[in-house]
Amino acid sequence: MAVTADSQVVIIGSGISGIAAAHRLINAGFHHVRILEATARSGGRVKTGRLGKNITEIGASYVHGPSEENPVFRLARDYGLLDPQALTPENQAMDIDERPPLVPNFFSSLGRRLSTERMSPALKMFNELVDETSQFKNKKEAPWATVGHFIRSEARQRAAERWRDEDKSSRELLLCAVSARLKEECCVSAAHTMDEIDLLGFCMYKSLSGLDCTIPGGFEGLIKNLMSELPSDLVTYNRPVRCVRWNNTENGGNAVTVECDDGERIAADHVILTVSLGYLKKHHSTLFCPPLPPHKLHSIKKLGFGTCNKIYVEFESPWWDADCDIIYLVWKDEEDILDQVSDISKSWIRKMSTFTVLKPSESHVLCGWISGHESEYMESLPEQEVRCSITELIRTFTGDPTITPRRILRSQWFLDPWTCGSYSHPATGCSEQDLENMIEPLPREGSQSQPLQVLFAGEATHPCYYSTVHGALLTGWREADRLISHYVGPCCHPDQKR
Repeated sequence: MAVTADSQVVIIGSGISGIAAAHRLINAGFHHVRILEATARSGGRVKTGRLGKNITEIGASYVHGPSEENPVFRLARDYGLLDPQALTPENQAMDIDERPPLVPNFFSSLGRRLSTERMSPALKMFNELVDETSQFKNKKEAPWATVGHFIRSEARQRAAERWRDEDKSSRELLLCAVSARLKEECCVSAAHTMDEIDLLGFCMYKSLSGLDCTIPGGFEGLIKNLMSELPSDLVTYNRPVRCVRWNNTENGGNAVTVECDDGERIAADHVILTVSLGYLKKHHSTLFCPPLPPHKLHSIKKLGFGTCNKIYVEFESPWWDADCDIIYLVWKDEEDILDQVSDISKSWIRKMSTFTVLKPSESHVLCGWISGHESEYMESLPEQEVRCSITELIRTFTGDPTITPRRILRSQWFLDPWTCGSYSHPATGCSEQDLENMIEPLPREGSQSQPLQVLFAGEATHPCYYSTVHGALLTGWREADRLISHYVGPCCHPDQKR
């Protein structure tokens, strides 16, 4: 164990992936572990805020697939952070493929409420199509390149068959509702358009059983509990890293030197890098010396990383039903099944087709979801302008010119210099090999240099749970276990799954 105790490990990033790696290493007997965090807080893209008395999630919102297979669920349960309902065997056994059974309300841009019964065929057909993408799992090719092309093509064909007895206006309205659902799906993937999501790559994602749940006291409660079990001086905050110099061969010293923005140089045997894929895409050329190998750089460029933002809106009184979970805004002129706007500066607000109702809530709060370039443009606007756009949107769809939001709170993940967006997705043309390349440590296996100098963790490095908190956590464990195995032999953790 002596070699383990003396090994210097630097973890870059104090999000849940970096925290998970530190936990594993310290528990295994590594005595020289340090986390460098560019900001003043731990948590990364897990970030809880407040709107008045209401807890709001600026970052991760849901425990996706809250069941025994999900380590985030197990931790949250053990820390006592979950509602009793989420802990029931019935809840954990539900196989809903990450599509909770939500009660919808529909509103039209003509300023009137639409019948749920009338609109439900559109939701049913769209959900069928998303489910049917699984037929392409493990296939080498598909008739359509992207999820968007598949859904648009099949939706038009099925609409012509299923709704042929509907009058023209009813048929078009249903197709407009499909557009609203397609924009919502862009938020799920943090994509500008589903035409950018590879159809075969889309099938690499794996859902866990269980009805998605929230952490009532805020997702940051999980971070605080994890941090309380680590040494208080483990994390150095406000310490951005300028460059990771690897493959050092001078004087037989440490193989890696981490250069910080403030000039500090930290010698290390191993570095676990947990920065976002968005940050890697933007800064890879200056972050590594020598540069990343071509195959890894190629995969970083091929994998997708996009923006999904939330705008929380508080009202004096609800204009939706008491049992409503989700609100769809259906634009009357989107029968061509659109998921992006033509003029972002004028019409960015049209990308926001979905509001979820905040429950439980101390007041009347909705969470609007918006993704893509429209979402990024929204971040650049003054808050008052965003509030005015939301007010106009709600008044247009309800037909009530008196509705006025009390206040709003928005996320701005694209402008965050340390994330450069929200989370990853399988962009057109990417493959499992690209994810394998992302995971591969530096230097490559077979090199004569010291092994495992730079290791890569974070949600974008998980082959089937990318974009999730549990995926990020598992990759932190994975890279810690890689180091533990290097020094003391294979790890035996039942919860460690790639």
